[in-house]
Amino acid sequence: MAAAKGPSPGRLASVYSEVQTNRLHHALPLPSVLGSHFSLVDGPPSSATGNPDEIAKLFPKLFGQPSAALVPAKEATEGKPLKVGVVLSGGQAPGGHNVICGIFDFLQERAKGSTMYGFKGGPAGVMKCKYVELSTDFVYPYRNQGGFDMICSGRDKIETPEQFKQAEDTAKKLELDGLVVIGGDDSNTNACLIAEYFRAQNLKTRVIGCPKTIDGDLKCKEVPTSFGFDTACKIYSEMIGNVMTDARSSGKYYHFVRLMGRAASHITLECALQTHPNIALIGEEVAAKKQTLKNVTDYITDIICKRAELGYNYGVILIPEGLIDFIPEVQKLIAELNEILAHDTVDESGVWKNKLEAESKKLFEFLPPAIQEQLLLERDPHGNVQVAKIETEKMLIDMVETELGKRKSEGKYKSHFIGQSHFFGYEGRCGLPTNFDASYCYALGYGAGALLQCGKTGLISSVGNLSAPVAQWTVGGTALTSLMDVERRHGKFKPVIKKAMVELDGAPFKKFASLRDEWAVKNRYISPGPIQFIGSGSDAVNHTLLLELGVQA
Repeated sequence: MAAAKGPSPGRLASVYSEVQTNRLHHALPLPSVLGSHFSLVDGPPSSATGNPDEIAKLFPKLFGQPSAALVPAKEATEGKPLKVGVVLSGGQAPGGHNVICGIFDFLQERAKGSTMYGFKGGPAGVMKCKYVELSTDFVYPYRNQGGFDMICSGRDKIETPEQFKQAEDTAKKLELDGLVVIGGDDSNTNACLIAEYFRAQNLKTRVIGCPKTIDGDLKCKEVPTSFGFDTACKIYSEMIGNVMTDARSSGKYYHFVRLMGRAASHITLECALQTHPNIALIGEEVAAKKQTLKNVTDYITDIICKRAELGYNYGVILIPEGLIDFIPEVQKLIAELNEILAHDTVDESGVWKNKLEAESKKLFEFLPPAIQEQLLLERDPHGNVQVAKIETEKMLIDMVETELGKRKSEGKYKSHFIGQSHFFGYEGRCGLPTNFDASYCYALGYGAGALLQCGKTGLISSVGNLSAPVAQWTVGGTALTSLMDVERRHGKFKPVIKKAMVELDGAPFKKFASLRDEWAVKNRYISPGPIQFIGSGSDAVNHTLLLELGVQA
C-alpha cells in the first residue's frame, strides 16, 4: 500500500490551547555530543542478563556485540541519505511524539535528503506495509505534545515465520536502511528478534529500540529510565494531592487509589515519595514477605484504628494495579481457577468450587461477591485472569469494612469508616510531557538516528547522566541481547527482557520505608499541583531516578 501524497496531520495546531501552543514552540536542548561532530566508540563484547549460552543460540548473529557510546569528534562524518521507518508498539506514554521528532530532525540535519516513514497502527503497519511519509508540516503539530496519534500504536507482535517474511517484504519494498521500534520490554525483545532475522537474511535494514513504558519497569544501568514514567507519575501525584486535600477538608473519607503498574509497583512508590500518603502498598514487598490478603487487610485496618484514636477518620491509601498478582495465595487461587475454567463451566449451585483445594476455596469464599465475579470473568487470549479488570481498591474497602465491623463488635474500634475508590490509569498515559520527558525523548530519537547512521543494529538507544543538565547527558546504544534472559514456554526457550521490579534494598524503597510509619499517623500530605513547564520546579526530575542515581538522599 503506497503512502498518500503530502498527507495532512490529524491535528490542527490552530485550535491548540495557549499551553499547547507554548509547548509546540518550546525549543529542545540537545546533549552537547549530539550538537556537534561525533564518532562512535564500541565497548567490550557483551553477554546476557541470564543464560548467555541459550541467548547465544537464539541470536547467533547479534549475541556478544558491544554496546556503543557517542563521543565528540573533530571532523564530521559524511552522512548519506537514509530511508528510515519508525513504529510505536504497545500502550501510550508521554513523549513518544518527541522520539519521532528526534529521529526526523536528525535525518533532516545530519543526513540530508533522507526519507522517513511512520508505520501506522503499530507492528501490524510494518507487516501490512501501511505507512505515512513524514514531512516537516506533518510532524510539526505533534512536537512536545502527548499521545501516540501521529501514527498510532498497536499490540501486535512480529513472531511467526510468515510475519517475519511480511516485515522483510516491507523493508525491501521501501528500501529501508533502518527501523526504530519504540516500545516496552516485549516490544524491544521483538525488535531484537527482527534485527536478528534481518541480519540472517542479509538485509541492509538495521533495527534500533527505544525504551518506553509509564510503568518504569524497563531500565538497567545503561538505560536509567523508560520515557513517560516521569510525566505519568506527576499527573497522578497532582490528582492524589487533590484527593488528600479533599480527605482533610471533609474529614470523613478514606480514599483508596489504585494506580497503573501491572507488573511492578514503581508508579505507586514514586507517587508515595511525591505525596506522602498514609499507606502505600508495594507489591514486591507483599510478595517477599509472603503476605496473605488477610495480612494486607489487617495492616490497613490497624493504621485506620490508630488514626481514629488520634481523631483522624480520613486518609489516603495507594495500591498498585498488580497487587493481587503479588499475593502468593491469590496467585495459587487464580492458577486453579484458570485450570477449572479451561475445562469446566461454572454452575450456579457452586458445586464447581469443590474442585478448588481447601485453602483456595476458603479464600475464594472470603472475597467480596463482586471480586468473586471478576475472578470468573472471561480470560485473556492466553487463558489468564484479566488482572487489570479486578477492582482491587473496592475489594480492600469491603474487606477493611468487614474487619472494622468485627473490631467494633469487640469494642476495639469506636469510630466510623467510609471508603471512596479511585483508579488513576489512562489519565496519565497521554499528558503533555514534562520538560524532562520532552528532552529525554528527543535525545533518544536523535541518538537512534545517529546509531543507524553509524551502521548499528540490535541496540536500544541509551541516554545517561540524567541528573546533570541536558548538555551533559551521555548518548549511546546498549546491546539488546545484554538485557535478555530466557523463559521456558510451550517446551521451548523464549528470549525475554526481564522486567525491572522495585528493589527492596534499593534507595527509593529504603527512603519510603524510613518515612512511612510517620506518614501513617501524621498528616504529612504534599500536594505537588499541576506539571510546571517554566519557573520553579519545571525541570525537577522524579525522586526514583534521582535516588537510583545516588543524587538525592
